[in-house]
Amino acid sequence: MDTESLQAAQGFVNYINDSPTPYHAVANVKSELVASGFQVLKEKDHWKLEAGKSYVVTRNGSSLIAFRLGSSFEKGGPVAIVGAHTDSPCLKLKPISAKSGEGFVQVGVEQYGGLIAHSWFDRDLAIAGRVYVKTEDGQFVAKLLHIKKPLMRIPTLAIHLHREANTKFEFNKETEFVPIAGQEKFYSCKDDPNLKLTESEFEAVKHVIERHNQALITLIAQELDVSPQQIEDFELLLCDYQPATLGGMSEEFIFGPRQDNLTSCFAAAKALLSAEVASTGASLISLFDHEEIGSVSAQGADSSFLPDILNRLADSDAGALARMCSQSFVISSDQAHGVHPNYERFYEKANRPHVNGGPVIKINANQRYATNSRGIVLIKAIAERSKVPMQLFVVRNDSPCGSTIGPMLLAKLGIRVLDLGNPQLSMHSIRETGGSHDIIKLQRLFAGFFEHFVAVDDTVLCD
Repeated sequence: MDTESLQAAQGFVNYINDSPTPYHAVANVKSELVASGFQVLKEKDHWKLEAGKSYVVTRNGSSLIAFRLGSSFEKGGPVAIVGAHTDSPCLKLKPISAKSGEGFVQVGVEQYGGLIAHSWFDRDLAIAGRVYVKTEDGQFVAKLLHIKKPLMRIPTLAIHLHREANTKFEFNKETEFVPIAGQEKFYSCKDDPNLKLTESEFEAVKHVIERHNQALITLIAQELDVSPQQIEDFELLLCDYQPATLGGMSEEFIFGPRQDNLTSCFAAAKALLSAEVASTGASLISLFDHEEIGSVSAQGADSSFLPDILNRLADSDAGALARMCSQSFVISSDQAHGVHPNYERFYEKANRPHVNGGPVIKINANQRYATNSRGIVLIKAIAERSKVPMQLFVVRNDSPCGSTIGPMLLAKLGIRVLDLGNPQLSMHSIRETGGSHDIIKLQRLFAGFFEHFVAVDDTVLCD
């Protein structure tokens, strides 16, 4: 592997390991952008945008939009946009997670997104997320948490007790898909004949200490250097304790979680930092939360987040947003299905992309992807200028097709959209397999898109 490819792949591996949740993924991108001179904006404030400047804004701490304005950019000018998502399928702690059984401390979880559930069995699991802490002056401050310890595990049943485990692995997702986190300390409780209620028992919603295992709350408090009583509430999820890594005999693979879709988030941010901006245009990345569950949220792709930001770039002139969208373009970047050597029968014969073969243009006649011929012509021209190989993917006619944020943005904004992404195996598993050579290719493609879109778009004629 050449030095640049290796650096990009290792940089991405580090980003995965530092980004166990959408909150971390956004915070890490934002931190790098700010260190490179991007100005932080808040949606509640009045904005005074200047040509030649760079800006970043977040929503809910789990979605981010950042943009660079060309030196001659005028409001309503063309914008080259890369869209991606920050979330991945996982297990999240339930609002009341304290559980126990047969002397074991258990943790109640719910499934988020379409995860491959069996891949979560017999894995060492850590926890991460966002915790709200009450300060001495009565403010509630959000803190990011990542306890890098193997705290939990969902053990499988021994094959001696389940002889069909290798041929019929089925389980109840509510009662048999529950992590264990320790063993209970047995103690006796005195009866309370007067049925006296404590002050906390009168609360409409019990304090976080009572809703979750006390040992877990203590661990969280220690990690954040606060008292358990200061923890007001949190959103925590389980993640693989084992870090992502380069793998394979020649380190041609990336083994690790959340490659769908931190790959696109990482490449988009790196490209935004490295690429020149067209003088009359703008370069923008939009990293959304909640794609894995349909994007219908205040910070999802189906929200007002991107339209709101584009409105501010277009200013308030009548028709300015529509004019800007008509001359702009979105690359909707989400991971693609690379051909699996053990399951060739699931892939269409002529359209089967390979890991490390370059970004994949995703096509679907039923608009599950937003790609059309005009977009393909444009992205091919940009790829040729950037020296990036491209591949094509379409699902078999007898197979279901996933979808992305692409069709959603196309319908919402009337903006041109093309769907593409890097190929990978084991999508939605707790440990996915991607190509280490593909990271730099996607990064170069995005950089070329930011630099050449305005010029190339003038050559792609349309009525």
